[in-house]
Amino acid sequence: MELLSTKGTMNTLYEDLGLTHAINASGKMTALGGSRLDDRVIAAMGEAARGHVVMDDLLVAAGRELARATGTEDACPTTGAAAGIAIAVAALIAGTDPARTERLPDAGGAPDEVVLQKGHAVHFGASVCQMIAIGGGRPVEVGAVNKARPEHFTAAITDRTAALLYVQSHHAVQKGQVPLETVVAIGREHGIPVIVDAAAEEDLRRWPATGANLVVYSGGKAIGGPTSGLICGPADLIAACRAQYGGIGRPMKVGKETVLGLVQAVRDYATSASAVDPEQQHARMTRLAERVGGLPGLSARVVRDETGRLIHRTELTVDPEEAGRTATELAAELAQGQPPVFLRDHHAATGRLAVDPRPLTPQEEEQIVARLTGILGGERVSAGPRGDGEQTEAGRTPAPDRQDAQATGTPAAGTTPAPAADADGATTPLERRLVVTEAAGLHARPAAAFAQAAGRSSAAVTVRRAGTEGSEADTREVPARSVLSLMSLNIRSGEEIVLTARGEGAAEALAELAAIAAPESA
Repeated sequence: MELLSTKGTMNTLYEDLGLTHAINASGKMTALGGSRLDDRVIAAMGEAARGHVVMDDLLVAAGRELARATGTEDACPTTGAAAGIAIAVAALIAGTDPARTERLPDAGGAPDEVVLQKGHAVHFGASVCQMIAIGGGRPVEVGAVNKARPEHFTAAITDRTAALLYVQSHHAVQKGQVPLETVVAIGREHGIPVIVDAAAEEDLRRWPATGANLVVYSGGKAIGGPTSGLICGPADLIAACRAQYGGIGRPMKVGKETVLGLVQAVRDYATSASAVDPEQQHARMTRLAERVGGLPGLSARVVRDETGRLIHRTELTVDPEEAGRTATELAAELAQGQPPVFLRDHHAATGRLAVDPRPLTPQEEEQIVARLTGILGGERVSAGPRGDGEQTEAGRTPAPDRQDAQATGTPAAGTTPAPAADADGATTPLERRLVVTEAAGLHARPAAAFAQAAGRSSAAVTVRRAGTEGSEADTREVPARSVLSLMSLNIRSGEEIVLTARGEGAAEALAELAAIAAPESA
């Protein structure tokens, strides 16, 4: 949907809501909206939206279609892979018995323990163990984070065991784990079903063929469908999965538009292999590595996905001394620009970032090259119009050889003194701690206002939760200009945050942002 802006140009509904188009070089990530949908998928979803259907019949019919693609007896559409895990666990605990289904997540004395390797107890945006619990299960982690043995599984299996769970994901530990074939063999020996979380996997037939009882896929990742998912396996277990829509699956119910979009995406995926050519992808990433690998402080090479998928990415290794910033800081600068650029930052702590080609258009790839050149090569790159019509830098930290003007204005309460120049000429950042008093926290409308205000400033501003040492709270530092990043922190009213600003206008930016987050105390 597009709207006519006041300037006479076409404006998307995203922009009308105060949101900015993001360049996704991170991968098919839920936090960035999953996949870019094909026109055929969009058309299928539009077709579904124009009429009505008996949803129970649609789930059964769509399941047959999805089962053909996975080589299984049946399948059940879901809202996503996370919902698929919860529903699969619930199905193995409650079956199709309405009384047991409606009692979940209370298992009511039925076997409810789900055994998984400690290295597979991952957080993918939420905890996989929480998904187990939603389905009525009790996670039992075995082994150590980086080492598990078959004996760990067999020792944990009791008459309370409902399932074994295997997580096939880049989030999981990739070494020292019990392989799936062994987990399946243990399950068969003890008569315990095995669930496989294969959310982002590309081969829809491979994982069911391992002998696992239920396999969960994401529809919005490799398949290229809408935010959705599916569970596949034998007919009796899939019937039990569908039965959970009368229980814990009710708040996860999948709409007709999503179901038809998923079916169309799976049809196209099965016939065209999603148009992914590994050799072409490798050549494309090789060219990108050659273009950016010579930038100051940056080396580049092509690497294959760590889990073995046929995905080739350009890996960027950052030399902090030469680049004047760490990999984490470089990623933040890119995310603060206009439009924001999100690199794959799973290994940023070790100095490595990556560019995933799958979500990128050629034009977006060019923008990434230009932004990296502007940040590391010392060029001034436009970050788009400010509220006053001026142009700002693309969210970059001042280069080491440039003396920036110090921030002006009187520091607000709780703010460190005005930034002074370091020995290398860069400015010391200002920092402000405050308790969020906005009723909605940093969500939705406040997050959009916060990001817009940050975008109007020349200063680079970041936000983090004020965690304490040893705390399990999410204390990631994210760019204040990114609505998605702000909302990912899930900061609620009453929580303390830390704002950090660097560059010209830092003090003014902190004051304006504080007034949004804590209007009563600003």
